[in-house]
This record gives sequence, C-alpha cells and structure tokens, in this order.
Amino acid sequence: MAASPPQVFAIDLGTSGLKAALVAADGTITGWAERPVPLRVLPGGGAEQDPLAWWTALGQVAAELGRDHPEQMRAVATVCASTQGEGTIAVDTDGEPLTPCISWLDMRGASHLRRQFGGFPAYQGMSVRRIARWLRLTGGMPSPTGKDPAAHMLFVRDTMPQVYARTATFLNVLDWINLRLTGRTVATVDSILTSWVTDNRRPGGIRYSPALVADCGVEADKLPPIVACTEVIGTLTPTAAAHLGLPTTVRVVAGAIDNTAAAIGAGTTGDNEPHLYVGTSSWIAAHVPRKKTDVAAGIASVPCAIGDRYLLTALQATAGANLTWLRDKIVEYDDPLLSAGQLSRDEGTIFDAFDMIIPTVPPGANGVLYTPWLYGERAPVDDANLRAGFFNISLDTNRSDLLRAVFEGVAFNTRWLLGAVNRFLGAPVSSMAITGGGALSDSWCQIFADVLGVEIRRDAQPLAVNARGAGWIGGVGTGQLTFADIPGLMRTDRIFVPTPAHRATYDEIFDVYRPLHKRLAPVYRRLNRR
Repeated sequence: MAASPPQVFAIDLGTSGLKAALVAADGTITGWAERPVPLRVLPGGGAEQDPLAWWTALGQVAAELGRDHPEQMRAVATVCASTQGEGTIAVDTDGEPLTPCISWLDMRGASHLRRQFGGFPAYQGMSVRRIARWLRLTGGMPSPTGKDPAAHMLFVRDTMPQVYARTATFLNVLDWINLRLTGRTVATVDSILTSWVTDNRRPGGIRYSPALVADCGVEADKLPPIVACTEVIGTLTPTAAAHLGLPTTVRVVAGAIDNTAAAIGAGTTGDNEPHLYVGTSSWIAAHVPRKKTDVAAGIASVPCAIGDRYLLTALQATAGANLTWLRDKIVEYDDPLLSAGQLSRDEGTIFDAFDMIIPTVPPGANGVLYTPWLYGERAPVDDANLRAGFFNISLDTNRSDLLRAVFEGVAFNTRWLLGAVNRFLGAPVSSMAITGGGALSDSWCQIFADVLGVEIRRDAQPLAVNARGAGWIGGVGTGQLTFADIPGLMRTDRIFVPTPAHRATYDEIFDVYRPLHKRLAPVYRRLNRR
C-alpha cells in the first residue's frame, strides 16, 4: 500500500464553527471534522466570540482526525488556516486575549469611528478628505456600520481604556490563530485590510501607510507586521504541536481570511473568473489584475493570496443566515416537514427538506417577495439599518410560498450585486462557480441560475471550499504546486443552466425588488436608530 502523499492540516474557522480537513496537493480531501462555536449577540449591536473556544475546538477536531485518519495525520507537513475576517482581538505581551473577539457583525464602534474620522465636508459621518485618501491608498474605507477592525479598535480604546493600555497588539481572527500555532505575531495582506492603514497600490508590496497609521487613533506598535498569505511563518510551538497531535517540525503557512481562501478553493485563480460563495454571508469574487474601486456599489479589488493580483469582492451581509433563521425560527425541530422525511436539523438534511418543497411552488413564490437584510447590508449598499421583510402576503399565502420567497430573495439581492460586478469587470458574467453550504441545495442553485441568467457550476465539495483553499495556499507556500495548477484540479458536480421560461417572471420581479432599498431606507432608519 502506497504511503499517503504530504498533507496540509487545513483549518476553516467560520462564524458558526471550526472545521479542519486533511488536504493533498491535488485537492483530495481525506478526513473532515467540525465543532460548533457559539456567537454571543449583545444589546446595542454587539457580537462576540471566545477565542479560547476556537482553540479548544481546534484540539477536538485534530484529535478526531487523528483517530479516524492516522495515516494521513502522520503525513501532515504543513498547517494553514482560513478564517472569518474583520474580527478584532486585543492581546497582551504574552499573546493572551484581553477581550473576546469582536466579530465582523459587531457595530458598537460606529460612533467612535465617526468621532475619530469626522470633519467637514463629511460623508456618512467621516471626512471626505480622509475618505479620498483611503480610497487612493487602500482601495476602500471603513464601514460606517462599525463592522470592521478600524472601528473595533477605537471601541476598545474609548470604552475599555485599561484593556487598551495593556494591549500589545490588535489581531484579526487569522492572526490570533497563527500566533497560537507559531508564537509569531503577524498579519496577512488580507487580514490587515479592514484596519484601513495599508498602502495597497503595489500588490507585491503591501505595507503600512505612515499617514493612515498616524491618523487611525491606535499606536503604530499595536499593529502587527505584514506577511504574504503564502509565507511560511514558522513551525508549530511545542504547546501547539501537543494540542494538535503533530510534530514540532510541521511548518505553518500564513493562510488567508475566508473570502480570499474561497477564491482559491473554488478554483477561480485566473483573471475575471468569478465565483459565488453562499454561506452565512455570501459574496461574488474574482481575481483581477488591477486595483480598482466602485464607490457607489461599495465593492473594490483588494490584496489577496495571489501575490501579483487583487481580489474583487462584493459582499452580501446575510445569505445562508436567512436559511438558518428559517430552520430555527420557522421550521422547528419537531416540525412535520422534517419528521415526515425523518430528517434532522443539520445543514445538509435541512436543504433536502427544503428541496422537497421549493419545486412545488412556481417561480415568483405566488407573488410573495422577500428582502434578505436580516442584519443590515454591505453591498451594493452599505446600510446597517436595513432589515428583512416579506411583501405581498395575502390570505392565500402559505408557508411553502414563504420558503421559496426567501430563496429567491437572496438570489435577487445577488442579481443586484452582479450588476455592479459586471460593470467592474467590464463584461457581463455568463458562467459562475457556486460553492459554500448554500450550494448543497439543488433548488437554490437552479434559482440562482434562473434569477441571475447565468450558468451555475457547482463545486463537487462545496462545504470544503475554505479548507481546500487553505490547503492549496499551504501547498503553494511550501512549493507543492502553483496557483496556475489549481483550475485543472477543480471538480464540478453539476451545471445548472437558466430556464428560459422563467426569465420574464424574474425580470419583472427584479424591477420591483431593485428600488425597495431606497423606498424603505427611511423607514428602517427610524425603526432602528441607535
């Protein structure tokens, strides 16, 4: 029996839980384990996670992989992580967390952001002069919602001064995992992005901008050194090696945040090749050769894992979260919908249950329309006050109509995003890979194809996209393959093509959907003022 090829122990730390997989250079995934990680949603727009819970979960999944796949675990030569982005952890000089992770969903720093960066004239509370400088140097700007580290760090500074004084470094989620693995404090070119303190004009030379650092409100020595996603940043510390059950000789590659890793794991490493990721949030992303920003749509090309390229990212705040809401709030654990098919509440089988119902409802959900803004929106509008809603419910409306409307509503929002992506790329997208947990649903994939009017190519292992991306980044970092090799290694499960008979229906509904934001924004602003 041939020995296992070298394996990457690939970490995928999302908002809902921590996964790990063993990934070979050809993309073969042997072994998969996961543990949930709780998210605390707090009054006033707060959202936090416990970093030590991540570390505990990592040890548990490593132990499970060691029990179930001992041969492949013995072949592990590299560790590489993909994590949720835009979180912030204050750590002390020993690398111990002084705060929970302030999540990418956390909006408590918004007012602190406005105080730090205000001025006249202003846009959304921030100085136009500062915004122009951010756009020129970074390609973007802090979210007025406060949902990124630029605001999180100010929140800690202003509301926890004793913690701030003890803070040696502010780290993103990926950076903290890497610190625990290697003892080295670094940020990657993509994890540091949403601190909005870097000069990103040369993709191979991302560095801190002295002017942006001086203006950010945080001392420069509290910001970590920057490395490429493919850099080998060290080997496992004895403590980390024991925690994972791996040798101290195992190398650690810096890795990437989730949307960067997914763009690699989706096999879309060529220029202008988009993928649609549908998870808790969703995005359309594509590697592009130039730095560019569409201010109106809130999308930009930003530093990524491929050293001479940028990644166009158009982010939708909540996508699969709408399905989680359906599962937990509308379809209860003892619901006949589930028990009739002897289905449990895990992610895969709930899609099986939905897929039994969705095809029984005609396109257009019998007139019901849904907006998927459960927790505000990021693009193509950045508005923290937006909320989800059903429209045009009548006495004839049933639950199946509501279920299909939710699936379609996420797709309509994605079509809105796609219009901005088409303008950004300079040509309409005709084919797109789909990946992430939402791709498990045949019905949803078909709805995306019909609503977007594009061919949808489904990843054969959509739940593994981030882990596979981390595995491939680790493989590139250790010389096992190149980014150019990756498209040829990708496996497609099924291709969904648009249904011509549904086009007119969806075009008409989209004409109604598109202006809803402008009409409803004043209402939501009044209802959700903080």
